[in-house]
Amino acid sequence: MSEMRHGEPKLIFPGLAGFYEAVSDLWYPLIRVTVGALLFVHGWTKVTSGVAGVTGFFEKNGFVPASGFAYAAIFLETVGAVCIVLGLFTRVFAAMIAIQMAIITFVVMMPRGWAQMEPTLMWGIVMFAIALRGGGPYSLDRVIGKHI
Repeated sequence: MSEMRHGEPKLIFPGLAGFYEAVSDLWYPLIRVTVGALLFVHGWTKVTSGVAGVTGFFEKNGFVPASGFAYAAIFLETVGAVCIVLGLFTRVFAAMIAIQMAIITFVVMMPRGWAQMEPTLMWGIVMFAIALRGGGPYSLDRVIGKHI
């Protein structure tokens, strides 16, 4: 940070400039790993509770075939979440999860009110942003040198 970018505020503690420069690439993997890990917890809960309960949720909300939606949700929230954490096929999984969250938000949660739709809307927006950015630094997409 030897040169101040145009429009950037000046640091109150200029001695922190070196620290901020050293960690400036970490913000994105931190978000990607955290979101993927938190989503995995939701997926793992679905795995341990069984596909029947997840299928019941989708049946109750009018999704046909409910079992297909259940398996897709379990897959995206486990395998997809792990891939988001690792930064592997990041754009594909993040886009699919963003679509999943949009469906849940606007079909299931919106009729129940803002408080119900807020979490899945946030998940969807974050996953959409990850889909736009891709794996970024410190990702397996970067290691293999390919991404979609």
